[in-house]
Amino acid sequence: MNRATTGLLIRCACTATLGLALVTQAMPALAQVSIGITLAPPPLPVYEQPALDEEGDIWTPGYWSYGPDGYLWIPGAWEQPPQAGFLWTPGYWGWGDGGYLWNPGYWGASVGYYGGIDYGYGYSGRGYDGGRWRGGHVEYNTAVSHVNVSNIHHVYDHDAGNRAPASHVSFNGGRGGTAARPTEGERTAAKAAGRSDGRTRPAAVHAADLPPVGAERVRASGNGARDRSNQQAQETLRNTQEEQRRTLQGQQASEHEAAARQSANESRNQELERQHQTQTQQMTQRHATEQQGLHETQQQRPAARPAEPRQEPRQEPRQGGQHEEAHGR
Repeated sequence: MNRATTGLLIRCACTATLGLALVTQAMPALAQVSIGITLAPPPLPVYEQPALDEEGDIWTPGYWSYGPDGYLWIPGAWEQPPQAGFLWTPGYWGWGDGGYLWNPGYWGASVGYYGGIDYGYGYSGRGYDGGRWRGGHVEYNTAVSHVNVSNIHHVYDHDAGNRAPASHVSFNGGRGGTAARPTEGERTAAKAAGRSDGRTRPAAVHAADLPPVGAERVRASGNGARDRSNQQAQETLRNTQEEQRRTLQGQQASEHEAAARQSANESRNQELERQHQTQTQQMTQRHATEQQGLHETQQQRPAARPAEPRQEPRQEPRQGGQHEEAHGR
């Protein structure tokens, strides 16, 4: 990917109890700072949805992540919901306060607002038409979802539009973005899942802004030993990544405290926030790549062991023949 040249917008919210803002007081450790990106996300790419081979997963579409080298496309994947009946609300980029801000996706009992982005494969900008829950299992709409019908039998066919995205617009609001606004039902879905009411939220700037790293629940394969090994690998990765997040969080807090002791000026504080945003995005991007790689590795079926060459039974010499031969002599 070519390195993207972007401008970063610093937006400060005063701390309610102390009445301090980063741009006026050297107390960055107590300020809530948000960084928006002034370069619009690229159009959604054209890609083929991988086929689903085992029932139970829900499609989570790909999206543009942002890091020190600019925007990076994170491919979509079939993911297992945290509990039966849950659906995925995709994340989206939205224009707000002079910058593009990322709104993370989430699981919930119904699909909420995702900026009117047409991600395709059932996500046309409102709701999800790629599948539905019925009788405790997922039924898949083969008109828009690519599933292996040889293995998956809970299917139906309902024309809900194109499989691939139609508009390719990847952000809401601003110049050239979608104009969709959250409906009352989408607001309700977001609140029920503990999310905002559909307003654009800032991207994470510090490691402290990120939630604790969670381990993916391994889907049962029928091989107990393999499942235990896979789950252990997930826990090991989770522990490693959570330790890295806490280490970066402590490092960034120490740097804020040092800047406060040195009475750093506004320019220095803004530069420090840019550095922290880059560090946080690099770590988030690296963790996502590691998690995706482990997920893909564990989804692969183990190769069958080659059959051992058949050995012919050893022929023992006949004792009677030897006796007759000796007698003949």
